[in-house]
Amino acid sequence: MRAAVLERPRELTVRSVPDPEPGEGQLLIEVGACGVCRTDLQITSGDLEMRRSPVIIGHQVVGRVAGTGERVGLAWLAGACGRCRYCLGGRENLCELAEFTGWTVDGGYAERVVARSDFVYPLPDSLSDVEAAPLLCAGIIGYRSLRISGIRPGQVLGLFGFGSSAHLAIQVARHWGCPVAVFARSEAERQLGLRLGASWAGGYDDVQPVPLDAAVTFAPVGSVVVAALAATAPGGTVAINAIHLDRMPEFSYDLLWKERSLRSVANFTRRDAREFLELAAAIPIQAETTVFSLDDAPEALARLEEGAIRGSAVLDIAGS
Repeated sequence: MRAAVLERPRELTVRSVPDPEPGEGQLLIEVGACGVCRTDLQITSGDLEMRRSPVIIGHQVVGRVAGTGERVGLAWLAGACGRCRYCLGGRENLCELAEFTGWTVDGGYAERVVARSDFVYPLPDSLSDVEAAPLLCAGIIGYRSLRISGIRPGQVLGLFGFGSSAHLAIQVARHWGCPVAVFARSEAERQLGLRLGASWAGGYDDVQPVPLDAAVTFAPVGSVVVAALAATAPGGTVAINAIHLDRMPEFSYDLLWKERSLRSVANFTRRDAREFLELAAAIPIQAETTVFSLDDAPEALARLEEGAIRGSAVLDIAGS
């Protein structure tokens, strides 16, 4: 089969590799599409240390189970031990023995992938493979971020950075009746936010008309977290949707005072995935996609790094 293989940081090549063989409790999945996530970029660039070398990256996988044809999705969390205090307490996302698709085990920038049968999800029939792929990380982690932020229906939400995850999260927030302010670096991102229902859009340091009850930051930049904290009203929470930040700059305690909170968002649970996918079908959520072939995976990552992707980038592997 063909796959995009990362040998070491900045060395991603698309080449032929042996087909994977499913082990006990695993499924072989014929990949139809795989979303391109910023985490993939951080792994390939070396911002995140490689946990396996070589590794096939990609963790927003849509495909069909070999032999049955059942359509399923595979996401970032590839497995957890099921026995530790985190797993037993409903927090498998924090399991110290967790496995991650496209980081610690091979992922979906490939024609085939194997996965644990208890860590795949049925998908809505209403969405094509390309449309469904971004839901499997960008969508699920955005949903968990909204939950961590504590936003409630009718409250004012701020979204800082408006890429793949944020453009899906805003659709959930609007479904909940929340006015949304979008803070983004480019005019194209701000215009997309307004088209998707934002009541206001501006730059990271612009002052929105109404203080935020909660905020989620998507940009992997510490100064954006501080800007979100400054825009959030007393008692509000800023949820940081990032597995990696460049740094967290020094800031005045006055920005945190009056019971404001900072929360990080680490991975997600299978419960998050099931809840979000059900909600996505009900709303229904529509993903903006820019489509690439498997051979063009390096270009897709380069354009993501440049900020030149509108919505979500997706590899159409079945059509490659």
